[in-house]
Amino acid sequence: MASTKIPFNRPALMGREKEYLEQAMASAHLAGDGQFTKECNLVLSGLLGGGRVMLTTSCTHALEMAALLLNLQPDDEVIMPSFTFVSTANPFVLRGARPVFVDCRADTLNLDETLIEAAITARTKAIVPVHYAGVACEMEAITAIARDRGIAVVEDNAHGLMASYQGRPLGTFGVMAAQSFHETKNITCGEGGALVINDPELYEQAEIIREKGTNRSQFFRGQVDKYGWIETGSSYLPSELLAAFLLAQLEAREEIQAQRKRVWEYYSRNLGDWAKSAGVQLPVIPEGCVHPYHLFHLLMPSLEKRQELIGRLRGKGIQAAFHYLPLHTSIKGRKLGYCSGDFPVTENVSDRLVRLPFFNTLTDEELARVVEAVSSLG
Repeated sequence: MASTKIPFNRPALMGREKEYLEQAMASAHLAGDGQFTKECNLVLSGLLGGGRVMLTTSCTHALEMAALLLNLQPDDEVIMPSFTFVSTANPFVLRGARPVFVDCRADTLNLDETLIEAAITARTKAIVPVHYAGVACEMEAITAIARDRGIAVVEDNAHGLMASYQGRPLGTFGVMAAQSFHETKNITCGEGGALVINDPELYEQAEIIREKGTNRSQFFRGQVDKYGWIETGSSYLPSELLAAFLLAQLEAREEIQAQRKRVWEYYSRNLGDWAKSAGVQLPVIPEGCVHPYHLFHLLMPSLEKRQELIGRLRGKGIQAAFHYLPLHTSIKGRKLGYCSGDFPVTENVSDRLVRLPFFNTLTDEELARVVEAVSSLG
């Protein structure tokens, strides 16, 4: 075994993180919505087509805000993929809505847009496409279906900051979108997220929901002489410490993206021939999609080969991982009435998928070790 292990993920300081943390502490404003938060919101708005952006404590919380803004009621339905993390479903389930799962495509692993119309009922209130690995769902088709039926689109764009579809940034197609700054994401503050609001009519209400259901922000702007409880809300503001760290990462985004592109292209270039001979599918990037180099996955020929590869890498000190377990086959999914076999493509790719180590500071030596270990599997 190699003496130095290669982890699956390794967060890195990319610029002025420590400096900005010290500035935040010196400012005596550590609670939310200080200057660092405002600057992050402005940078993100510029990256996301000018939509109003509100930092949150997580992508999950951004989706919780979206569910509140949609005014979901018990038994409303929200269409989403089963091949996603539980954070996509939980915010809507908390409002009493039912997740209506749809199978994924075998190429991009995204929500299969051809199956959406059959899933729509009179109770459907939203469609939540998840851009897996930051590779865009077929948003032209999805938004057309939603527009014709009067259904809201809320993008789960946890993987897709700085990605685009047909020249347009991901996160700008839905009435709202949720971003993630978890430690595994390209841009990180450890834990964090943002709600992107592309419908101006929702902004004032979103501000109230984010501020524990109060009009506190209006009070600080001098629009009201006191603030109070207006409607249902919660505490979704991240501290200035998180925003300070995040701003430094956002400012270093070009360097981050260049490093991640180097890693992704190394894997793609050096595993292509092996993948063809071993019957392994590498990531598929359709025409018109610019992806953000978020992760690199392999679709092995079988579950057995997947487990063999993960074990082989572990034996060489390399940490690899599978990804989502289908939500419809989970304990909660079964309670909602779903069964194994309902979505065969999702179950198939979930069994076969392996994610390779992927982080900004992977060295060429480490990449070579991973490639050698992977390609040694016949």
